[in-house]
Amino acid sequence: MPQVSAGVLAWRSGADGPEFLLVHPGGPYWAGKDEAAWSIPKGLVELDEDGWAAACREFEEELGTPISGEPVELPPVRVSSGKVVHAWLVKADLDVSQIRSNVFEIEWPPRSGRRQAFPEVDRAGWFDATTARSKMHKGQRPILEAALANLAYSGKSGG
Repeated sequence: MPQVSAGVLAWRSGADGPEFLLVHPGGPYWAGKDEAAWSIPKGLVELDEDGWAAACREFEEELGTPISGEPVELPPVRVSSGKVVHAWLVKADLDVSQIRSNVFEIEWPPRSGRRQAFPEVDRAGWFDATTARSKMHKGQRPILEAALANLAYSGKSGG
């Protein structure tokens, strides 16, 4: 049985169409990566946990603020790792300049015997559809496309 993740694709109205909230993973492996490195705030669904509840929990853990609004469930996608990602589209307009992410520990540098803590998310940003498409992990791009279809906005020209 594949692992299941749940997340929130928050959106807001921008001058040229919708803008989408993405997060950049923290830690040394992602420090120099930008294109195809960003994600929706998401994480694993715990045993017997409701998907929407998991998505809300992960959003708050990664950004330090709760999400509220009317969720619209998007079709699940299977990413290259085999994991299934369930996402909900929620209209929100959050200030992401001061995120407070939870942290994780890893041995760093590798084989050094030293453990270091890093934020799970080191930054967040709002992006128009075209920019979001290039910044998102390739496996999550169908979530963005489903959101755009739901919003009846193609994003293909100028947005």
